[in-house]
Amino acid sequence: MSRIVAIIFTMIIMVSCNSQKVYSDFDISYSKSGGYAPVYENLLIKGNNVHYSYEGEGKKYSQTFTLTNEDLKKLDNTLSQNNFRRIQEDHKKIYDGIATSINIKKGANEGSKTDASSIMPNFKTNWTNITTAFQEIINNNVKKQ
Repeated sequence: MSRIVAIIFTMIIMVSCNSQKVYSDFDISYSKSGGYAPVYENLLIKGNNVHYSYEGEGKKYSQTFTLTNEDLKKLDNTLSQNNFRRIQEDHKKIYDGIATSINIKKGANEGSKTDASSIMPNFKTNWTNITTAFQEIINNNVKKQ
């Protein structure tokens, strides 16, 4: 009996650890979170595979889809043309706002940026262009329920 309990316990641990893998194993991530009525939106890209999840405003859904090589190249070009690595974050404290974070783990644009404390004025246009590119991917591929 104790052996059965040990096996079940091991299976529960393995399943719970594996369910978080999608949130840690990515090349590119785009996430928005926070606000007075918290919203959580995540777009995780690994190769051509994409996992999207949204929770907020009383809604919760997730979807997996595939991006074409052209879409990935367009995103990479947008990151390069807008100098993603050179964008400077401001250090002012902003509370109760929705913050956007972008993490690139692979390629020439490798880095991590967030507008949680705002973006320096010289780089706001670059930041807007980059976040717009991610929103286009979401708008073109996610079927919201």
